[in-house]
Amino acid sequence: MTRDVRLIPHKLEALATETHEIPAGVKMVGAPAMWNKGELGDDVVVAVLDTGCQMTHPDLVNQVIGGKNFTDDFNGEPTNFDDNNGHGTHVAGTIAAIENGKGVVGVAPNAKLLIGKVLSGDGSGSYDWIIDGIKYATNWRGSNGERVRVISMSLGGPDDVPALHQAVQEAVEQGILFVCAAGNEGDSKEDTYEYSYPGAYNEVIEVGAVNLNGVLSSFSNNNTEVDCVAPGEDIVSTYPGSQYARLSGTSMATPHVAGALAILIRKSEFEFERKLTEAELYAQLIKHTQALGFRKSSEGSGLVKLDTLERTDRLVQFIAKEFCNG
Repeated sequence: MTRDVRLIPHKLEALATETHEIPAGVKMVGAPAMWNKGELGDDVVVAVLDTGCQMTHPDLVNQVIGGKNFTDDFNGEPTNFDDNNGHGTHVAGTIAAIENGKGVVGVAPNAKLLIGKVLSGDGSGSYDWIIDGIKYATNWRGSNGERVRVISMSLGGPDDVPALHQAVQEAVEQGILFVCAAGNEGDSKEDTYEYSYPGAYNEVIEVGAVNLNGVLSSFSNNNTEVDCVAPGEDIVSTYPGSQYARLSGTSMATPHVAGALAILIRKSEFEFERKLTEAELYAQLIKHTQALGFRKSSEGSGLVKLDTLERTDRLVQFIAKEFCNG
């Protein structure tokens, strides 16, 4: 079987057996401000299509509600979606690692994770595995009728495969938000474009990377489909062996956005008192971005910042108070 899809390249910066922190990237996207308002993405289901997940990791054990193996790893056993690479567990932790007084905390610590192992231990996979994983997430139903609301994919290939595009389109038509890594083939030049699929499809939310100082990552792809950016360098999260690792890549930026969407789905649908469409939820995400001054082809609408509107409201209140006092 030809394996044309691979993990978006990433770099292992450090490995640790224990830690206790709110990761800097999670802080950077403004998640703690939302937690303080009771917004933790409660029970929003996010599907992670990656290399699998260590289900027994202490920060994830209660977050994973199901999964399936689509690869030939573990003799193709569909119920074994363990992570024999590390990448998938790291992504899962950034989205929804729970607050348990130790380890790390994800952007949406009360969200739930559905795991699709669509890449093997060496980080490669076939388009058929990816497509089957997308269809699985699209058609999945929980015991109480829950459905996947977000699909996070930190993988890509060079080819625009019609069947892959169709699977994405069908999921979006059912109201699912796709969050995909832009890719790490960037050449540090904002005027040259690099495309990786499915990230380059118009229907998905394509995520580029910045460092923890808000500077565009040199490896981050530039193209006409970039929607936003998120922290993607020196990102600490969960790792197999009940460990923690610091990784870099647009793969690490993507789950920050997936977690942010889990919070925004819960918050926005409570406020509007109805289920929002995929397009409406995308608009809510874009409202919570902050321009950084790079080209649209590099940063899209800017850095995802969940507390952007809160800070704007405080500024308006301050100005109004000063005007009244004046």
